[in-house]
Amino acid sequence: MNPMNPIESLRTDLAVLTELRRDLHAHPELGFEEHRTAEVVVRELAALGVEHHAGVGKTGVVGVIRGKSTGSGRSIGLRADMDALPMHEENDFAYVSRFKGRMHACGHDGHTTMLLAAARHLSRTRRFDGTVYLIFQPGEEGFAGGRAMIDDGLFTRFPADQIYALHNWPGLATGKIAMRPGPMMAAADRIEIHIEGRGGHGAHPHQTVDPVLVAGHIITAAQSIVARNVSPIDTAVVSLCAMHAGNLAAMSVVPREARLVGTVRTFKATTQDYIEQRLNELVHSIAAAFGATATLKYERIYPATVNSEREAEFAAGVAEALVGADNVVRDLDPSMGSEDFSFMLEQRPGAYARLGQGGGEGGCFLHNTRYDFNDEVIPIGGGYLAALAEAALPAP
Repeated sequence: MNPMNPIESLRTDLAVLTELRRDLHAHPELGFEEHRTAEVVVRELAALGVEHHAGVGKTGVVGVIRGKSTGSGRSIGLRADMDALPMHEENDFAYVSRFKGRMHACGHDGHTTMLLAAARHLSRTRRFDGTVYLIFQPGEEGFAGGRAMIDDGLFTRFPADQIYALHNWPGLATGKIAMRPGPMMAAADRIEIHIEGRGGHGAHPHQTVDPVLVAGHIITAAQSIVARNVSPIDTAVVSLCAMHAGNLAAMSVVPREARLVGTVRTFKATTQDYIEQRLNELVHSIAAAFGATATLKYERIYPATVNSEREAEFAAGVAEALVGADNVVRDLDPSMGSEDFSFMLEQRPGAYARLGQGGGEGGCFLHNTRYDFNDEVIPIGGGYLAALAEAALPAP
């Protein structure tokens, strides 16, 4: 074994790291409720002799590891998310979630463990010149925990020059690392449309202004925005995913109002602006054509996750040196999913990568009730994060 190779070094710790990961899996916590998870992180960092700061962005933790020398003044941030999802787990292994309605269905238990694995290697060797900030982030699943940490002074208190993150991906073969310069994941916006009509008897529709009919026309028209207003070489999604109107027990009652909820996904800010504009125009004009009124509430939840070109190339080079060029994908297709690491990439140059885990034991994709993280990739992911730090902060 070569103790200087972070993957080989961490393979000796795999049993301990697997136990840690499975403990986190059995105790999932939702956004900004990761108190036990943060305590575990603090405990592990303290055992390694790593300086740590809790309560950053509510329940976030930041570890600080300084190299054998710090004369360069350089620094790097490595980020892992910690929160679980509000889902009921349907697995039957021993470390299944102990809490109904809470589950690590996205592998954040694995991400936290991989960053703790990187902390093990870096604290042992300190074979770098500068400072490594280990960022354990709360509330990624819809709570904008990345923004909360930034608002709490993350980059003022821990001024990383560049920032990197790694997310497991069951769609990639085990051990492969994938990324791309530019957009990795889309911006996520929430839309809510409120339609006001005039209720009445279903047998006398001429005396009503039917908001259900208006909703149907808005749903159909919204699909024309991407098809006929967005350039075919651009990418966008408009999905109206939920509708509420009336009462299922009242078959002959035309309701007074209807609500639609959905999402918009884009990569370019100009496309995002245009879709918001067109939705506003369509919603108001279609409602008015039927004698109803409608309002659009458009919330920009997460910006697009965009890798800076130089850092993406650097990260790919580090991955190739670690696992071989055959196991690195440099042109991964972007995903229309979203990720609040985007807030950090707006503040610092960096790159977001995916780590293939081959589906894990259950073979399920993310956000599935039978999903589980593949523990065999912990040394690879932890080794990659550690290697990024060592390559970005080369020792003299």
